[in-house]
Amino acid sequence: MDKQQVLEHVLETKLVAVIRGHRPDTIGRVVEALADGGVTTMEITADSPDAAGMVREAVERVGDRAVVGAGTVLDGAQADAMVDAGAQFIFSPDTWEETIKTAVSRGVVSIPGAITPTEITTALRAGADIIKVFPADQVGTSFFKAMQGPLPHVKLMPTGGVRLSNMTEFLDAGACAVGLGTSLIRGADKDDPETIRQEAARYRQAVDDWMKAGEIK
Repeated sequence: MDKQQVLEHVLETKLVAVIRGHRPDTIGRVVEALADGGVTTMEITADSPDAAGMVREAVERVGDRAVVGAGTVLDGAQADAMVDAGAQFIFSPDTWEETIKTAVSRGVVSIPGAITPTEITTALRAGADIIKVFPADQVGTSFFKAMQGPLPHVKLMPTGGVRLSNMTEFLDAGACAVGLGTSLIRGADKDDPETIRQEAARYRQAVDDWMKAGEIK
């Protein structure tokens, strides 16, 4: 996929699995379980052991049916390393322009973290495609509704505290997609791919139902 196709995939499928701190020897089973359950956008955080190796492994395992990227990327050099490993998008926790511009120059989707209008517009001017809002449960859905006023064109993705019970509330409030961590990948630490697959399927079904309800309206 090219950059535009990756961006469209994220926006259309709505779910991004955040894979943090898991083991290189189990990452293949984790990403396959996620894809089998219908969650086909996956972020492997750069603070995980051998993150670049895990990105490569994930791409080899599910690259034909999923989009794989890197998260918690702190600078341009780290972004370059993740893209070299096959990352198709770069999540960063802040609006450090070097990280954003490296992603832009490498032709991958940039998703930096921001939480104020100033941070958001700074990231957009640097070339960001989507803005990650973390921790989303601290600002709540009212933040996303409020941002529709001054910044209706901005694509906002909540991460942190998003669960099955509140996920569609964020989507209703204007979120373009959601980031899911331990609420989704409960079985990764004990290498339980079937639990991961089942949880992924529950989230996938919930989003599909939400989308169908919107079509009916």
